[in-house]
This record gives sequence, structure tokens and C-alpha cells, in this order.
Amino acid sequence: MGPISRRRFGTLALGALGAAASPWPIRAARRQPLLVDGERLNRRMGELARFSAAAEGTTRLAYSDEDRAARNWLSDIMSGLGLDVQVDRAANLIGRRPGADPSLAPILVGSHIDSVPAGGSYDGQVGSMGALEALATLADAARETRHPLELVIWANEEGGKTGSRAIAGEVRPEELDIVTASGFSIGEGTRRLDGDLADLAAARRDPGSFAAYLELHIEQGFVLDRGGLDIGVVEGIVGIRRWTVTVDGFANHAGTTPMELRQDAMVTAARIVDAVHVIALELPGRHVATVGRLTAEPGAPNVIPGRVTFSLEIRDLEMDGIDTVFQAIRARALEIAAADGTSVSTEQFYESRAAPTDPRLRDRIEAEAAEIGLATLRMPSGAGHDAQSVALLGPVGMIFVPSRDGISHSPLEFTAPGQITAGANVLLRTLLAIDERGL
Repeated sequence: MGPISRRRFGTLALGALGAAASPWPIRAARRQPLLVDGERLNRRMGELARFSAAAEGTTRLAYSDEDRAARNWLSDIMSGLGLDVQVDRAANLIGRRPGADPSLAPILVGSHIDSVPAGGSYDGQVGSMGALEALATLADAARETRHPLELVIWANEEGGKTGSRAIAGEVRPEELDIVTASGFSIGEGTRRLDGDLADLAAARRDPGSFAAYLELHIEQGFVLDRGGLDIGVVEGIVGIRRWTVTVDGFANHAGTTPMELRQDAMVTAARIVDAVHVIALELPGRHVATVGRLTAEPGAPNVIPGRVTFSLEIRDLEMDGIDTVFQAIRARALEIAAADGTSVSTEQFYESRAAPTDPRLRDRIEAEAAEIGLATLRMPSGAGHDAQSVALLGPVGMIFVPSRDGISHSPLEFTAPGQITAGANVLLRTLLAIDERGL
């Protein structure tokens, strides 16, 4: 990984301390089970939610003033726990805790704290605060681990997982000019958070540079809530590809152009959007396909649209599955355009590769949850997460907790305090099991 910058506040370079100087002395060989402080965890969830541009839910856009303020608040807490707090080139906020054996690779835990516009107060935040609480619990108990630990708050997850994709070498130079929801480009926003992606190669982290990565997250779906289950053991994270679809027709007067002589780009686009839905339903598999954005030009009520552009997103656990769905949609779109006297083109602008979780971590998460009486289910993740980028570099595991009524990316997003605490306990126990026994 390339050079990293220190924050505005002073930190103790704990990584330079030897085991004898560690503030976490080695205890007896027999370890007592640890449980997180659920009251503190949920109180901090509420404190984090206050860094928001909206009165309801959370609007904390990546690179915004609210994002900066929340990261400074969190950095102060991390520093107070004795962590060596730094910001890497991709603007990922990292708090490092030393281990008894400096030769061991660190175990990473964390998530993100940025939100979508008018989002909820749990997406990403449960995993971030859960990881913070796990390290706070270790500090309270003066429990030393063999491995160093790193708490990572990833940058711009909602705008394309920039922080985690950068360490995996997946960010392309042209992405730095993409303007995010906060109004800042990715390049500008990264600099606002004390990072610098001018040298993308320097932002990369080496494969094998960590022992494992664990991420706690809300499910963002219905399965756990409807099933009355406590913990989802994630089998893998879907791959995502996105395209811009452009339909070109001929703009003309809406009142004087007969219906049979029109080359209406909107009509073609509407038929293709319907085909996306039908094809995704009819093809076998667990894929989903979505059109979430559409723009008509020139955009006047009395002008037949001459050009329509819209987004197409396809997700699947297998990248080949995404390609199968896309090719079927593309073939049908060309047929529709030919029949309408219009043309259609597609340009891919985003890819996030599917990522299976590590089977050993699935087993460990499941076993640790069972030890404290929690009901589990193995399941895929239909949403993208930073873990899928990190999986390009090493073993990852994900822990889901329920989302009430399956609602997410909404102010109505909710996970009960007891469910958050349960997920954090599974995270802590899994972390300690990996540390003590390895994979």
C-alpha cells in the first residue's frame, strides 16, 4: 500500500511498540468469552446519525461536510482507544491496533459511514459502529490479540465503493472526474478527506497483506426479518455491471407529425425498458435487472423525443450470468429499434465483480453465532459491499442482521438495538476465533 497521511490530531505510533510495551498485556491462556457493550454501541449509532443534512433518516453523502465531520468525530474516538489513526491515499480511515506477533498479517474489520441521499441510519453504519465496539470491548478487557487489527471506514461506498476498489487496483483514471451526489468529483472529494488518488498504483494494497476481512451489515432485504432469523451468513456478493443505453430517433413537432411517420425515441426506450423486465423474469437464475434513470431530449412536452438515454444495471452471483442477461436484452433492443426506425447503442460504465466469501469464514461465523444461541441462514447478498472489492486481495466474511420489512436506502430503514448487538457479538467472537485459531 502506498504512503498514508496522518490526520490533524496526534496519534501514538503503536505499531512501533514491542509486546512488552503494549497497553494490552497478555492474559492467561484460558480466554473468557467477551460480549460487546450493547448500550454503548447503540448510543454511538445515534450519535453518528446526527451527522446528517436531513432531519429524517440520514443524508451523509460521501465527501460532504457531514461526512468530514463524522469522520473527525470517529477518528477522535479511535484515537482515544489507543489506535494509530491514519488516512490512506483512497481516503479510507484506518485505526490500527498492534498484536502480540508483529510478523502476522492484520485482521481487518469495518464498513462505511456515507449514505445515499435521504437514506437510512443503519446501512454501513451498523458495521462501522459494530467494528468500533468490538475494538472498544477488547480495550476495556485489556485483551491482546496475536494479530494486529485494523478498523477500516471505507470512502465513498455508495458512490461506487471507491475506497475499497482503489486498494484492489480496480479504480480507473477516468472515474476521478465523476461528480458524486455531494457535488464533488471523486478526485476532489478524496482530497477533501485527506487522500490523493493522483497515483492510483500507490493506493493499491498487496494481495495477502491481511489475514482476513470481516464486515457486519444490515441485510437490506426481507429474508431474515420474515423468517424470524438472527444472523445471515453471506455466501457471496453479487457482481454488478451498469450500462448507459442510448436510443436515437428524430425530434419533430408533436402536433404536426403523424403517428405512423414518427421516429420516437421515447417509444423505443419504453419498449426496451419493458423488455428488460420481461427478460429478467423469464430467464432462469437469481439475477435482477433494473432501469433506474431515464432522460429524454430535448425534453419539451410539444416535441417528439429525438434521443433518450437510460441506465441498465444487471446483478448476479456469476459474471457469466450477467453477460447472458445482457446479451438477451441487447438482442431484443436491436429488434425493437429496427422495427421503430430508431437506433440503439450501449456503453458499459461500471463493473463490480461477484465475490464469494471464504468457506472457512462462513463456517466460523455460523459456529460462533450458534455458540450464543442465534439462528442463522446461509444466503447471498443482492447488494454490493466493500467486501467484494477486498475479496480480490484475501479471504472475506460477511455477517448480516435483519432489516425490518426489508426496507433500506430509506429513512424508514431500521434494525432493532438487540439485533445490532447480536451482530456485533458474532463479529467480535469470529474475530477472536480467527486470531486464536487461524483459518
